[in-house]
Amino acid sequence: MKKLVLAAALTAAASTAYAGNMAEPIMEAPVIVEEAAASSSAGGIIIPLLLLAVIAAVAAD
Repeated sequence: MKKLVLAAALTAAASTAYAGNMAEPIMEAPVIVEEAAASSSAGGIIIPLLLLAVIAAVAAD
């Protein structure tokens, strides 16, 4: 019984002794996100203006 307890204790101690290795850590390259440049500051108003022009043309007929 003493040998069994001693073997279990040595096995538990040996398995926790190797927590890591001596290999170099792998560093990943940072991710760079670039925002797309807007073509103009009035880019969001063109479609509503075109829609308004179409509605005005239909209403004028």
